[in-house]
Amino acid sequence: MTELGLKKIYSGKVRDLYEIDAQRMLMVATDRLSAFDVILPEPITGKGEILTQISNFWFNKLKHIMPNHFTGETVYDVLPHQEAEKLAKRAVVVKKLTPLKIEAIVRGYLSGSGWRDYQRMGAVCGIKLPAGLLEAEALPHVIFTPSSKAAVGDHDENITLAECISLLGEELTKQVSTKAIELYTEAAAYARSKGIIIADTKFEFGVDENGTLTLMDEVLTPDSSRFWSVENYQVGTNPPSFDKQFIRDWLVASGWNKQPPAPHIPPEIIAKTLAKYQEALHLLAGQ
Repeated sequence: MTELGLKKIYSGKVRDLYEIDAQRMLMVATDRLSAFDVILPEPITGKGEILTQISNFWFNKLKHIMPNHFTGETVYDVLPHQEAEKLAKRAVVVKKLTPLKIEAIVRGYLSGSGWRDYQRMGAVCGIKLPAGLLEAEALPHVIFTPSSKAAVGDHDENITLAECISLLGEELTKQVSTKAIELYTEAAAYARSKGIIIADTKFEFGVDENGTLTLMDEVLTPDSSRFWSVENYQVGTNPPSFDKQFIRDWLVASGWNKQPPAPHIPPEIIAKTLAKYQEALHLLAGQ
């Protein structure tokens, strides 16, 4: 992507960041897919465009809850027309923020690492839960369960609220927790009306030069959330999902040890994964 004429400042699991100036960046969603914190060898062609459209939909829908990273400009404002045209569906112009050192995970249902923690300790991230809950069951109330941020290739680790406070301070932790739960609650109610259960999700926050808490990165996409179909949902089983859990399940069944390099993904699995992303976009945003 060096042909953009902008300096690349970061390459993550999915997104690349380019510097526009001291205040702004261009965020480009690639077609890379990571599973178990390993980038898979095959891209999911078109995924970056779908993720950007889902994210943009949510940023717009939830902007009354809190500020987000958008500057209000489009790629056409910062790139030559030809380049802008190529990237219009997968790139956004965003503010430079100082990212918080945690990932804000919100759970409405018992699944994934939360379910595993609960089976071992009857708690998730130190939050005690009632006995006898089943896999995929709705939690008595929505919970905020932060995790540490890992470098690319390392694993994020669930942390307790006390550990979160030691990283962010009490006031900021409270603000993040409140906003994350508010964002999730509103989004989950809307998604459910469209046939999707958002079991859990991960928000990323940063602060601007005035210290204002700002929503950033991506929001409520199939990469950052666990989406289930209302139609196929059943308590006590791991429901089939719209998100990359589909490819994760295939990887687990393949016997892969979750260490790089990841195995090659068959074309039919890639096609089915892309179809899941497209279905999520269609149901949520009507696109």
